[in-house]
Amino acid sequence: MDELKIEIKNLTKSFMGGEGEVKAIENLNLSIKENEFTVLVGPSGCGKSTLLYMLAGFEKPTSGSILLDNQIIKGPGPDRGFVFQDFVLYPWKTVVRNISFGLEIQGFSQKEAIEKAKQKINLLGLQGFENAYPHTLSGGMKQRVGIARALAYNPKVLLMDEPFGSLDAQTRKLMQEELLRIWNKEKKTVVFVTHSVIEAVFLADRVVVLTDRPSRVKGIIDIHLDRPRDYEHTYTDERYIELREKVLNILKDEVIHHKQHYESV
Repeated sequence: MDELKIEIKNLTKSFMGGEGEVKAIENLNLSIKENEFTVLVGPSGCGKSTLLYMLAGFEKPTSGSILLDNQIIKGPGPDRGFVFQDFVLYPWKTVVRNISFGLEIQGFSQKEAIEKAKQKINLLGLQGFENAYPHTLSGGMKQRVGIARALAYNPKVLLMDEPFGSLDAQTRKLMQEELLRIWNKEKKTVVFVTHSVIEAVFLADRVVVLTDRPSRVKGIIDIHLDRPRDYEHTYTDERYIELREKVLNILKDEVIHHKQHYESV
């Protein structure tokens, strides 16, 4: 995990709002190594998802650049898979067809696409639900389908925008452990956005704390905890508790600043 995978250089993103230009991100710099699990945390509305959307190529920088394997990202591509907070599944398609649909658009035959989809169904523990429709699935199962779909075409980078935010606490813990199992097997570079410091420290190799808007990197904390991780052992590890408090302390000032700013508006 030494090779540089993603490099963000002097990144700025502005939007036009009702009162003029709004800077979401300003002069943000960050490097991410290959196969690294990087988690972004920061105050609500600080630009975490905006940054992830630019990594995906859904949004373009106002200035600065994002490089993937030394190539500037100019738009979406199959080298990046995206998992949304909302499940974003096609309600009229079965599980296997939700996963295979994107592969067919990319030029795979239906037979090849379904075969690849079934491989990810097995990886995500969705066996027996191949022909189920989304409305029959629990939240956790729906998000498994979303992850399987993102992994189906073997992207280099997996981008995840609060994928477990809408799940109940028990399902969320289960899905976090499942994600680490899959990541350990697939060896992807992951950039994961969350509001939860508990989740961030449990999952990450590095936690990146962003400032209030306009967002910059305030601090980066290396998470030197043993892998594989599970809640039973990791939660009681003194190193985990210390790292969690360290992230919270760095984040606290930015959350206070965010609250004061919006109370004064």
